[in-house]
Amino acid sequence: MNADSLRGALPGRAIRFFQTVDSTMMAAAGQPIGTVIIADEQTAGVGRHGHSWHSEAASGIYCSVVLKPAPLLTLALGILVQLVNGSAIGGIGINVNHTEFPAQLAPEATSLRLQAGREFAREDILLALLPAVENFAEMDNQSILRLFTKASSYAAGRRVVVAQPAGTIRGVTAGLDPSGYLVVRKDDGTETLVLAGGVRAAGT
Repeated sequence: MNADSLRGALPGRAIRFFQTVDSTMMAAAGQPIGTVIIADEQTAGVGRHGHSWHSEAASGIYCSVVLKPAPLLTLALGILVQLVNGSAIGGIGINVNHTEFPAQLAPEATSLRLQAGREFAREDILLALLPAVENFAEMDNQSILRLFTKASSYAAGRRVVVAQPAGTIRGVTAGLDPSGYLVVRKDDGTETLVLAGGVRAAGT
């Protein structure tokens, strides 16, 4: 990873690069808004729902951006977002040039290289990604909801199974409420908001 080329191409941004770090999200905690943390390798990368993130050295993008908190930031970015000391930290992990994965991940995980059959320059991806993150983070709520609903195959009309603490819900997705929560029309005809829980397509 050529951090100097990134700094030169993205002037005015505070980019901190680590060869190895436990987690870019941990390294970003307490940093000023606008700071970008990039690592060549993570030893304790964090994914959604507390899962660990496989962070092979010199193969993927392991990056966290410190942002201003916003109500729909998770929807706007579609990535892991945590609030720390009044700042929102967006964690981004992309499998870029991985050619193999640990046995427990191999059945599901993939990478850009495995899909496209060629290597990718991680710097080029970051040059497109970081400005896009900033642009989406600054969008108003209505624009975020509209774009997310348009892009998501789950937001409306998808038959789903939702794992909830009180039991399993089955029904059809019916869009998002103004706060960005998924609305599910249950099989009994009533509607419920999915505040938390795992959503998957029915039959999978």
